[in-house]
Amino acid sequence: MTLTILFYLLLIFGFSLLLIKATDVIVVNLKGLSDKTKVGRFAITSFLMALATSLPELVVCLAAALDNQSNLALGNVIGSNIADLSLVIGGAALIGGAVAVRGLFLRRDVFYAFLAGSAPMVLLFDKSLTRMDGLILLLLYGFYINWVFKERQERLAGTRGEEEGLVRRLLRQMSHRGTQKEVGWLFLGLAMLLFAAEMLVRLASKMAIAFNLPLLLIGLFLVAVGTSLPELAFSLKAIRKHESSMVFGDLLGSVVANGTLIIGLAALISPLRIQAFDEYLLATIAFVVIFGIFYLFIRTKHRLERWEGAALFGVYLIFVLLEFLKP
Repeated sequence: MTLTILFYLLLIFGFSLLLIKATDVIVVNLKGLSDKTKVGRFAITSFLMALATSLPELVVCLAAALDNQSNLALGNVIGSNIADLSLVIGGAALIGGAVAVRGLFLRRDVFYAFLAGSAPMVLLFDKSLTRMDGLILLLLYGFYINWVFKERQERLAGTRGEEEGLVRRLLRQMSHRGTQKEVGWLFLGLAMLLFAAEMLVRLASKMAIAFNLPLLLIGLFLVAVGTSLPELAFSLKAIRKHESSMVFGDLLGSVVANGTLIIGLAALISPLRIQAFDEYLLATIAFVVIFGIFYLFIRTKHRLERWEGAALFGVYLIFVLLEFLKP
């Protein structure tokens, strides 16, 4: 039994590494395309980069929904958001040092990210997420993106209609010969991502069946931590380059994408009904508590200290123990 568990864990770890490598390929080439289209830093981090580092969650959730394993998709989304706000930012601050909070993060970004992350939990009060709920979540993501470009791009670039210019420039550059290399690598990265995600879903399902574990629990931890590693890698690089706005842009953008776009698409494909309600309820409480602690830390001194990162990391470990030790 022990060898079987170890074998499954090693396979999940290996395919998680493949997810990270595929995401790295996609992010690097997306940045190359973004540089050629002259997109602003905020748009790259809060939209393009956040969406790119959330690709593992997106592909895993879609693969789970197509396999009628929507509880795995839900666990992955909630678990990834909890991991982003504790393991990722906490671990990044603990390893890379204090992270300064600049701009409007305290006034709008954090509030909008909390609403987006909480939206699927509110819609799940009846213990089910229907296709109509999925459409509502997709609309919320559309409103967020619209706000990102209208409120932020106009302020930074001093021009209107930047989001339309972005789309036109990106499409034009992707059809240009000078970007064929980036486009080719993007397709290769997506192929790697799809393969790794499909294998993770299959392994998670087999592990849940073999050891009589709820799919929600597998998604909350094993799959969620694996798919959150790209955000951790990006945050560490950004902190070392003293780019705190990129850290929070990617973090909050990922929380929004996970809570609206990703679970919304999964619900459209395969509506879900919660099967492990106790585990889901504890995860919901953990998300609210961890978000509250995160907000308190960054509001007090407008920076996230190393010890505060360690505290967030510790809160995540408590959450893990509560989930697995719960009778």
